[in-house]
Amino acid sequence: MRKKKEKLQKHFRMLQVENLMMHVMLIIRVRQEKGLVKPHVIMYSGAVSNWEMFDKDFKTFRRLPKVPSSDYCFFFSDKETISVGTQLIVIGSEIEGIVVFRYELENHKWFRGPSMITPRVMYGSASHGNTAFFAGGIQMDENGNPVVMRTVEKYNSDTKMWTMINGMHKARKFSSGCFLRGKFYVIGGRDENDKHLTCGESYDEAKNSWELIPDMLKDMTLIMPSQSPPLIAVVDDNLYLLETSLNELRVYDINTNIWKKLGVVPVSANTCFGWGVAFKSMGDRLLVVGTSHSGHGKTMVYLFRPSPDVEEQHWEELKHWCDGAELPQFIHNCCVMFA
Repeated sequence: MRKKKEKLQKHFRMLQVENLMMHVMLIIRVRQEKGLVKPHVIMYSGAVSNWEMFDKDFKTFRRLPKVPSSDYCFFFSDKETISVGTQLIVIGSEIEGIVVFRYELENHKWFRGPSMITPRVMYGSASHGNTAFFAGGIQMDENGNPVVMRTVEKYNSDTKMWTMINGMHKARKFSSGCFLRGKFYVIGGRDENDKHLTCGESYDEAKNSWELIPDMLKDMTLIMPSQSPPLIAVVDDNLYLLETSLNELRVYDINTNIWKKLGVVPVSANTCFGWGVAFKSMGDRLLVVGTSHSGHGKTMVYLFRPSPDVEEQHWEELKHWCDGAELPQFIHNCCVMFA
């Protein structure tokens, strides 16, 4: 009788949790439909720590649950992160190969998979709504040799499915991706000969076709082979870039294929050739996280509303952090989720 009662109580608690999760999912859906979503910054700062989610002003934060991998290789190797809808997609390497984990905000829980059609790392990616695109990257062949790819696939967070689309003109690794004026752009990177690419490409989903953009990064300082992928972000349909070697902010003129200088960025992005710095869009603002020029090596957070017509931008330094949150000098992963 006692065991039966405990079983009923356990079943009742499970139903309560399921009902709560359904309620949370409904609230998120309604907020999305009414345009009431707010940006949340998700950062990962190293192998020991978990991912942390901050509110848009960094006043509050919470730690996400630990990723359910028992493979030490996953925790101590490089990982790549992107948010798609209300999911956080993390791709890394276990001993047996490349693995995908997803965190679902509604359930506050991690799940394994689904796996990519062509598992890869060091790709260019970007998300728009509930869809994310993953272009190029490095795949391991049957002999364990790295192969630079031109293939592209997209992920739908509603269906949790991957779909192959037409490949790019160029095979590329260490590139960056963004959505700009309705198209998916892939910029820079290196080819199969490890040569830096100054060209970009844009994908029109309606036509399922790619357009090559020659010399898109022709004026940028490229350092071989340690340069990070281009640090880019889109705000109000304008594409911005952090020129890491000079710590400069630039904006792209899509009509002339020219980058305009907008002054110095207050972080030392050149210290590690662009690695370890977060440069993301947050609605109508740009987010920059990195080691400050004047902060004695301390990691600082800056937010501002960029203007493509103003040559010297006004940066807002966030001085009041939420209690218990500390950022290291090197940011491994950063993305922005709207929920």
